[in-house]
Amino acid sequence: MTQTAQEIAQASAAAMWAGDQASQALGMSIDDVGPGTATLRMTVREDMANGHDIGHGGLTFTLADSAFAFACNSYNRVTVAAGAEVRFLAPTRVGDVLVATATERSREGRDGLYEVVVRCGEVVVAEFTGRSKELRGSLY
Repeated sequence: MTQTAQEIAQASAAAMWAGDQASQALGMSIDDVGPGTATLRMTVREDMANGHDIGHGGLTFTLADSAFAFACNSYNRVTVAAGAEVRFLAPTRVGDVLVATATERSREGRDGLYEVVVRCGEVVVAEFTGRSKELRGSLY
């Protein structure tokens, strides 16, 4: 039986999630996944605030990076980050629910480019760009 692209993306996400202790420990959840796309959510906890009493940027980056990872691995090909950058646009606060949506912009050969927008409600708090590299092997 042949799997659809959506079924492959969902099975790939399930396989990755099973071993993703970091995202799980930070309280992330997967809202949606599809070929080249993923949406993850995380609530900013008290232990995620920095010395300015705002959400630590590194954890906002981590949420975006996790969304990027699920998007670029949605083809059942082991794929890793080759590089990434982030722009922080607004602070986050304890209790904020952050939603990161990753979208594939290009994928040629083993290289991919993904954009992630992190929002708190309607406010864009960060923009992330990730470059991926496919390795050999599959997720499941």
